[in-house]
Amino acid sequence: MENTPNTMPRQSWTFSNETNAEIRRAAATGIYDIRGGGAKRRVPHFDDLLFLGASMSRYPLEGYREKCETKVTLGTRFAKKPIELDIPITIAGMSFGSLSGPAKEALGRGASMAGTSTTTGDGGMTEEERGHSTKLVYQYLPSRYGMNPDDLRRADAIEMVVGQGAKPGGGGMLLGQKITERVAGMRCLPEGIDQRSACRHPDWTGPDDLEIKILELREITNWEKPIYIKVGGARPYYDTALAVKAGADVIVLDGMQGGTAATQDVFIEHVGQPTLACIRPAVQALQDLGMHREVQLVVSGGIRTGADVAKALALGADAVSIGTAALVALGDNDPKWEAEYQKLGSTTGAYDDWHEGRDPAGITTQDAELMKRLDPTEAGRKLRNYLNVLTLECQTLARACGHNHVHNLEPEDLCALTMEAAAMAQVPLAGTNWYPGKPGF
Repeated sequence: MENTPNTMPRQSWTFSNETNAEIRRAAATGIYDIRGGGAKRRVPHFDDLLFLGASMSRYPLEGYREKCETKVTLGTRFAKKPIELDIPITIAGMSFGSLSGPAKEALGRGASMAGTSTTTGDGGMTEEERGHSTKLVYQYLPSRYGMNPDDLRRADAIEMVVGQGAKPGGGGMLLGQKITERVAGMRCLPEGIDQRSACRHPDWTGPDDLEIKILELREITNWEKPIYIKVGGARPYYDTALAVKAGADVIVLDGMQGGTAATQDVFIEHVGQPTLACIRPAVQALQDLGMHREVQLVVSGGIRTGADVAKALALGADAVSIGTAALVALGDNDPKWEAEYQKLGSTTGAYDDWHEGRDPAGITTQDAELMKRLDPTEAGRKLRNYLNVLTLECQTLARACGHNHVHNLEPEDLCALTMEAAAMAQVPLAGTNWYPGKPGF
């Protein structure tokens, strides 16, 4: 018996160390886990698609001599003054309150230098952001925090938020430690008290009521401003169709990799669909209604590279929107703050306790001393550089596929590496002319 070998200890896949740690945390505290960011689980994504570059059957464009245009116009359906962008990449809504004033200024600076728009987020419009944003989209949320007609008129577009990819069906959250005197004043809230936003708008319950609300916003703004409808990626076909019926100029579709300032972890990881799964049903809805390209589609949720941008456009989007990636470009989770992340019980690349307001990078905080660490001018330049790289990468791929405009990218330029990605994107599995669910098979 002395020489009998021991059985190798085996970790349960179901009860992993991470799962067991969460069980112990829940048992000790009695509350669910709150964090920021988007889904961390592995889901089918743009990396599961590849471009089919031109060779004999397609003619590529020469990168240094032949142009590939990137301009996009949003809001051409009804608005008197559509938004004209130099690039098909916009900055998503992230509120002042969840982000610091310098961070909002940096987003405005970077977006303006790159020739694109930024978005207010919940909580109202700050002078820093309006002053440094040549094109600013004003978010109109169920909370109506900071909402007033004057700011609607000062904006360049209005985005009605029905849902977010990180939490379709859930409301917003901003904890008391970030409700400073200024944030409280803008939101008409008591200072230092947790803020919970409603999960649905209080004055409409369906597309017929939403149509009336959109008309009200058009009248307030003299029919000048494009009206966006933002939905979380849950039922993209029907949500897109109903938004078109209600009169939207632009649909913003946010997949489950899209981030949030703070919500329940169980929402982030277990509600909604991957961004890749949302695009084709939304495009199909627009095509079935004869509205594709007349009503523009903006896709967000996990966009990181120019390849992601190009693939979203190839699947039928008119533009994309970035949030988490923009924060990383500003300096979020920068390794230079590793020692301080360690003190907070985290590490570079994993810090997501944005709701606590102790961000060492000075981005997701209202602490005056921490905010001083972020230079909005330098951070804005970094964001501009990042946006330029995304655009150049997208152009390079479009040229390689033989296109002189990024909007000419199409599903035929793609193949899929996995069955799941082939089914979601409705492009052939590599080496075949088939995808799961293809008509006629």
